[in-house]
Amino acid sequence: MQMIRAIFQPKEFTGKHMLGTMVAFFGVIITVNLIMARFAVTTWSGLVVPNTYVASQEFNSRAAESRAIAALGYRIDLESGADGLSIVLTDADGETAFADNLVAQLRRPVGEDQDRELIFTRYPDGSYRAPGELLEGEWIATVTATRGDETIYKRGHRFHVRADGSLRR
Repeated sequence: MQMIRAIFQPKEFTGKHMLGTMVAFFGVIITVNLIMARFAVTTWSGLVVPNTYVASQEFNSRAAESRAIAALGYRIDLESGADGLSIVLTDADGETAFADNLVAQLRRPVGEDQDRELIFTRYPDGSYRAPGELLEGEWIATVTATRGDETIYKRGHRFHVRADGSLRR
């Protein structure tokens, strides 16, 4: 009987037990908060428009325009460096294509203080380049290429610039 009583005898809850419980409790809370903060900073926040009603009314026409432009089959290869952005425009067959104007609207996913427009210049090798260093972090570039009065390419590209100015793939 003594042995059974010894097995089921409650143990004393000491200060060390309380310290361990508190450290475990707050450790879990702090860890979860750090993970959530990391996700909040590194994930896409969504699109922000000045007037959601107007944007919703224009959605179908913009979607149809995007499908028509995408059907042309043009693609770009975007590169970033310390001296700015470089774009190579190719057609549906993979051949270098030429546009009269190539413009990129650059913006951060959150905030407007670094938003700007880059106007690209065509170089003899077929690439288009625009000067301007991009700070490290997430960027969204809406690239528009026109030939004559026709928009041959318009698409948004999300990318991450490393500290050295290169793109993370």
